Amino acid sequence: MARPAVPETFGEKDFYLEEFRGRSVLIALAPEVVTARADMSALAGAVADLVRHQTRVLIWWPSPAPGTERRLLAAFGRARALLRRRRPGGRRAAPLVRVDAKTLGTRGGDDELRATLWNEMRHGNLCVLAVRGPVEFPEQATHLAAALRITKLILLEPHGGLAAGTGHMSFVDEHQLETLLHEGEAEWSGLGHRRELLGAVREALAAGVESVNLCGPDGVAEELFSYVGSGTLFTRGDYLTVSPLGIEEFSQAERLLERGQREGMLKFRTPEEIAGVLASGFGATICGRHLAGVAGLLTSPYAEAHAGEIVGLYTITRFKGEGIGERLVNRVLAEAETRGLDYVFACAVDQHAQQFFERLGFTRVAPSAVPAAKWDGYEKKRRSRVGVFRRAIQRPQANVAAVR
Repeated sequence: MARPAVPETFGEKDFYLEEFRGRSVLIALAPEVVTARADMSALAGAVADLVRHQTRVLIWWPSPAPGTERRLLAAFGRARALLRRRRPGGRRAAPLVRVDAKTLGTRGGDDELRATLWNEMRHGNLCVLAVRGPVEFPEQATHLAAALRITKLILLEPHGGLAAGTGHMSFVDEHQLETLLHEGEAEWSGLGHRRELLGAVREALAAGVESVNLCGPDGVAEELFSYVGSGTLFTRGDYLTVSPLGIEEFSQAERLLERGQREGMLKFRTPEEIAGVLASGFGATICGRHLAGVAGLLTSPYAEAHAGEIVGLYTITRFKGEGIGERLVNRVLAEAETRGLDYVFACAVDQHAQQFFERLGFTRVAPSAVPAAKWDGYEKKRRSRVGVFRRAIQRPQANVAAVR
């Protein structure tokens, strides 16, 4: 019998575009990107997607010579990022504000710039800030993000995201960033040449910017609209919370489960079965808004055995290796203890997932060591490859005494 296809009703790009809707982002280009005349088509395409989905986009453009911003505006025009706006009197409006770099960072200059930018952006969702004169990058850009109370800052540099001795660093929280900035640590990690940038990112997070993305100009779309990302995402120290899924998060969580099914990581489930997982599910949320992982505790089929099954455990690619899966499992185990279960079990086909459960103290057992209800209607081909893992729930001593 053929497996029903999982509908691709809402892709990951749509997921991120919805997340950005109604928000403001600042995209700041390093002077080297401008002087090297880097191709702007990828940036323009990403900006066009944001603008069309009602995200306000402010572009920081260091202008080494008068008129250099025309190349950027031309790229925006080709990508249809520029809306047809007209000023009172019929004059065509260009989404452009020019400012002298020397005025940035002064109280009067910041207040005037905020007013000017809003006068421009109230007519549309895109504005280019052409900064004339010697600029201090990224310090002035990060200061502007804080001054405007913008929660999302994207820094575009020729080197793209961070790469240390262990390879590409796709995610850095505030605590890891602080470690990197300890004396000699950045240099030991091969990031000494980016210490100044790391310091500016730290100041931005401390000043209220929610998250900072660092990537190359050609990787903007992948960085902003994919689970994998192309650069490095910096977040505040309190970046992660694990809690029961709210119904407003069900749509995001369902998309993650469907993605896991398409990848073969998760067993295929009908929409009704997925609803059951969500109802008993937990989510790992980044920055209070971005769902980075899910897991459920299924108990109703196994009530007589006082057992529970960890189901739908999935974390998006970008955050693998950050301990999110472990925190989700620990939260599920705590819930199992609260419910008075004797044990929980999990089934996994992927070798990495099997090693993950063993590392967390689960024991590999025979399929017969878990309730028979688990295997009702289970796909035979998948069952031949699945590993079964079980872990006893340690009840508090007071509860044990009460049972006796």
